[in-house]
Amino acid sequence: MSTIEFNNLLTSHQDFLSGFAMGFTRDRDDANDLVQETFVKALRYKNNFKEGTNIKGWLYTIMRNIFINNYKKKRFQNTIVDQTENQYFLNASQDYHHDSVTTLINIDDIQTAIDRLKYDFRKPFTMFLDGFHYDEIAEELDIPMGTVKSRIFHARKRLKEELAEFEVR
Repeated sequence: MSTIEFNNLLTSHQDFLSGFAMGFTRDRDDANDLVQETFVKALRYKNNFKEGTNIKGWLYTIMRNIFINNYKKKRFQNTIVDQTENQYFLNASQDYHHDSVTTLINIDDIQTAIDRLKYDFRKPFTMFLDGFHYDEIAEELDIPMGTVKSRIFHARKRLKEELAEFEVR
């Protein structure tokens, strides 16, 4: 299927997706954003779509996953940190609790621990932190995706060990 044919197939289902997006978000602007994000992800993963399969189901699954991921992200964005010296927390949710681990570790400690990683682990890990997907990292570094996942896993494990000294026991 050519890109133009795939694009036409996607746009022919826009009304279908808009209805589901409104059901998820209950807001016209958020629904439009969700449809747009769905199209972007569908275009990005066009190669994963097999002709003859249910395009509506495929698009709905993409949209549902985007909505769930965005919902989870928004749940943790209720706290605004004032960058003053005393680090006051504003607009904290009612179930906010004091986490002594995060208050004892600062960004310099984390960056120092990352810098101490071997290059083979640090590079894929920092690319992942910068928002690259596993497949993009694998392509950029010319290594298998399994190796990328393994190196990121081991980098996280090493960082956890490095930063364990900051935990309150």
